[in-house]
Amino acid sequence: MRFMTHPPFTALIDSLPSTVPFVGPEALTRRTGHAIAARIGANENVFGPSPRAIAAMQAAAGEVWQYGDPENHDLKQALASHLCVAPENITIGEGIDGLFGYAVRLFLNPGDAVATSLGAYPTFNYHVAGFGGRLATTPYVNDREDPESLLALARREDARIIYFANPDNPMATCWPAAEVQRLIDATPESTMLMLDEAYGEFAPPGTMPPLDATRPNVLRFRTFSKAYGMAGLRVGYCIGHRDVIGAFDRIRNHFGMTRLAQVAALAALADQDWLAQVQRKVGLAREQIYTIASANGLAALPSAANFVAVDCGRDGTFARAVVDGLLEHGVFIRMPGVAPLNRCVRISVGTEAQLNRLATALPEVLQRLA
Repeated sequence: MRFMTHPPFTALIDSLPSTVPFVGPEALTRRTGHAIAARIGANENVFGPSPRAIAAMQAAAGEVWQYGDPENHDLKQALASHLCVAPENITIGEGIDGLFGYAVRLFLNPGDAVATSLGAYPTFNYHVAGFGGRLATTPYVNDREDPESLLALARREDARIIYFANPDNPMATCWPAAEVQRLIDATPESTMLMLDEAYGEFAPPGTMPPLDATRPNVLRFRTFSKAYGMAGLRVGYCIGHRDVIGAFDRIRNHFGMTRLAQVAALAALADQDWLAQVQRKVGLAREQIYTIASANGLAALPSAANFVAVDCGRDGTFARAVVDGLLEHGVFIRMPGVAPLNRCVRISVGTEAQLNRLATALPEVLQRLA
């Protein structure tokens, strides 16, 4: 009997591992059999989307036989008005993750270097590897990505891209706007600075510098997944120079945005009162996580996001044991993947009931590990 085989993969694909940047809570439940009662590990906004967004989706549900507008016209117009930029300075895509893939594809040739921080958001790294780029990394400094180190690395490696998140994931730390502006001003013209601002709505005032869409080597990425509570709809947007933004149209999936996602994002953006309510609730829940950490002898890092990094005081092995132990109690959290950040666990803001479950389970887990 003759066995058939598929045509060969490219050399790049053959060189890559089969990997998923994040293991979802659903997969953990299938793998371990532990049902999840407190889903506080994926930085989702547990307070959900604006009721106006829900109503808009309900009203439009019968229209899902239609494609969404491939130009995302109405949403771009609304975002432009909200941000005080031109519609030509905005592109919209399937979450920030999808936009990262497009941006990397636009600027990276196989073998080109990308400057990022060791332990930073892994999905960005996933796209760099997938398009044949070479990751060059520099360590965090005092649990923050370090702009000066990134600049020095980019110059040394002749990097085509610098990736910098403010606020940061996985540590929820941030830099003030003046420091970010210095990074923007110092980035070489031949390097694209990709600023990940997914958690910007949760950060203190003065964290994000003013938008300047005239700079051709800066792209700023934002999302409806976090503060607007619509992670399951995948709506992200990128702000930049009109010539750079226009290039996304050469490669993007023009039907990537669903009709319901466009409708919901428009309604959510129009309800800034709901956003303010969410911001207040997130602030209160962060304080509850600080209190839980302190009550258990752990140190919580000050957070500028909708999650808190909690220092477990030992190493990554111990932090992993805490994560796994909490899962046995139905509490889903995550942790950074690289030392020394992985001495911490990462706890997303939750409802009062979810955080009460954490408060009950955490001392039991720590006592058992002790």
